[in-house]
Amino acid sequence: MLSNHFENGAETARFAWSRLSHSDDGELDGVGLLSTTTSNRNGVESLDYEVIENYGYREEQAQRGNLFVIYNAGVKWFFALLIGIGTGLAAVFINISVENFAGWKFALIFNIIHKSYLAGCLIYILINLALVFSSVYIITQFAPAAAGSGIPEIKGYLNGVDIHGILLFRTLIGKIFGSIGSVGGGLALGKEGPLVHTGACIASLLGQGGSTKYHLSSRWLQGFKSDRDRRDLVTCGCAAGVAAAFRAPVGGVLFALEEVTSWWRSQLMWRVFFTSAVVAVVVRVAMGWCKSGNCGHFGSGGFIIWDISDGQEDYSFEELLPMALIGVIGGLLGALFNQLTIYVTRWRRNYLHKKGNRVKIYEACLISVLTSVISFGLPLLRNCSPCPVSDPGSEIECPRAPGVDGNYVNFYCSKDNEYNDLATIFFNTQDDAIRNLFSAKTIHEFSAQSLLTFLVMFYTLAVVTFGTAVPAGQFVPGIVIGSTYGRLVGIFTVNHYKKLNIEEGTYALLGAASFLGGSMRMTVSLCVIMVEITNNLKFLPLIMLVLLISKAVGDVFNEGLYEEQARLRGIPLLESKPKYEMRKMTAREVCGNQKVLSLPRVVKVADVVSILQSNKHNGFPVIDHTRNGEPLVIGLMLRSHLLVLLQSRIDFQHSPLPSHSTGGSRAIRPNYSEFAKPVSSKGISIDDIYLSSDDLEMYIDLAPFLNPSPYVVPEDMSLTKVYNLFRQLGLRHIFVVPRASRVIGVITRKDLLIEEETEDSTTTELQSTSRSET
Repeated sequence: MLSNHFENGAETARFAWSRLSHSDDGELDGVGLLSTTTSNRNGVESLDYEVIENYGYREEQAQRGNLFVIYNAGVKWFFALLIGIGTGLAAVFINISVENFAGWKFALIFNIIHKSYLAGCLIYILINLALVFSSVYIITQFAPAAAGSGIPEIKGYLNGVDIHGILLFRTLIGKIFGSIGSVGGGLALGKEGPLVHTGACIASLLGQGGSTKYHLSSRWLQGFKSDRDRRDLVTCGCAAGVAAAFRAPVGGVLFALEEVTSWWRSQLMWRVFFTSAVVAVVVRVAMGWCKSGNCGHFGSGGFIIWDISDGQEDYSFEELLPMALIGVIGGLLGALFNQLTIYVTRWRRNYLHKKGNRVKIYEACLISVLTSVISFGLPLLRNCSPCPVSDPGSEIECPRAPGVDGNYVNFYCSKDNEYNDLATIFFNTQDDAIRNLFSAKTIHEFSAQSLLTFLVMFYTLAVVTFGTAVPAGQFVPGIVIGSTYGRLVGIFTVNHYKKLNIEEGTYALLGAASFLGGSMRMTVSLCVIMVEITNNLKFLPLIMLVLLISKAVGDVFNEGLYEEQARLRGIPLLESKPKYEMRKMTAREVCGNQKVLSLPRVVKVADVVSILQSNKHNGFPVIDHTRNGEPLVIGLMLRSHLLVLLQSRIDFQHSPLPSHSTGGSRAIRPNYSEFAKPVSSKGISIDDIYLSSDDLEMYIDLAPFLNPSPYVVPEDMSLTKVYNLFRQLGLRHIFVVPRASRVIGVITRKDLLIEEETEDSTTTELQSTSRSET
């Protein structure tokens, strides 16, 4: 495809404007075709969110009555229920598996180190290495699209970009089992981002009825085959993933609205909220069942919730300054994290990962060994501290028994009443480390030296680990990093103000929020998620404060983590706001001077095959002629629809003249649903279709199959308006045409209000204020 990429600034908006050679007579020199379709060298293709209102669609809609409308709405709610149940069960399975692997691992290691710390270190390294190897092997050999968090790819899908492989059944399997291995192996990454991708895969697979490749499909589930319906289902899946990861149903809805979707409506809001509520119920039931000891090491923990409701009761005006400082630090460290991951990802892509899957496996295993050595070895270098005098009413014990999660871990200590503060956060799961950092009534548990050491090492490991060929989320590592420097600021605040009511854990919470805001640049959804997972509404104003500051500081340096990663992956996202330079450009300028290839209404089969083989365009204007011989654009024909017609051969005709029928005269036609591209494949290819010499000499009348009402813009419309139209409507093509010579009517707001007739309630009319031609 000959495309002219429009890139500016940070290259967030990328257009491809189709410009092909025109027919010999050159009658439509002023018509251009504006498209969001990008080149296929990265396996990226635009989605068709526009409704193709051709004859088949209108015929199908005419046959549907009120009963079908009710049935269709009921099926959508049923699918929302299934998505919630499926995502909740997947999250339960992942958490149970990770917690049991971690529990068995730490129980075994603590038993071994009583005899030999060296043997314990070697066993610890080997267990983590085996888990990480299983994860990277699954990704490289079975599901390469399951690497990373998956959020940039899902964000691109909901933005209108289809990336092959991201919603396949094997991607779902790779995401689930790969997350278990990578998180259970102790790498500096989380399972929360992959859970969003998992929910999206479950939603997509349910929408297409399962996986036909692995014979796990059901025909009665195949109710939503259009890209628009799949988009709604995937949106529900994204919200369900966040709700399952953080036990934050409201945060899941807001995450889908703020971070991943480009298009929203009130009906979708209700279904997304219902899906998140179902996930919360499933997770709650599973946790209640596991508390009775049915899930091994998985008990009340596992699912992220760090209850700090018994923490700091109030805060003073004097504390706002250090809290604002936490927001500034979060913005700086978050922006630095994004920039460092960009450099590391580029180096991996340009040098390391070009050498094949074997190098990816070696890399992940090397990082696993390095992480294990640091997390086990650094606490050995730290001197133990005596246990503080415990409060009679406190539930916190010092020291904790070996292998049991909690504060004050006794690790490499000479006395029984001592604890190792660095081991309390390092030689632990990330969830337990965060719970320890957030904990209240534990002033002076961690020294500033230990927190600074942990911050530097874990920050470095998180940067290096992000981008390896394993499922990797950044939510929990970001919370770990933020809570560490937040607690560090809390230590200095306590020492400076000398107030007993200041809790270091409160500052750890604010630090976690600030780093996520500085890195991911989320505000509303992140604020609600932090409130839901900590069960403390009192600090909502403070969380809002640090989020606003950290986002403002981070925006000075670069964009959010997911936007930057999407750009590195070649995903052409249309951001919510067009670039300023677009105001000075028109649609005509971007289209260029080359002519657009069009198809006649009745086209020879051989010509269609030649056109499809010679280019990769996905949409073609269809031209007819009036009685006076003037050219007339009658619609848009999609490449995928042409391929369906060639494959079926049903509508081939011998005559080069129009059939002069809307399709009803033919007994057999391809069903409208047959034109939908399968979500789990690239659809039909022209190379897959065999046509005989007799077939090539026949003709096709395209009138019944084209989109008769594509979106059209005048050639002098500003590119800003065109950009907003593309993104808000989820379009793939727009016709750019010369200025119209006449106006046949003007539609106002009241013309769009359908009023029911009092005499005949079964009919409606659309009142028009302008009917005469001017």
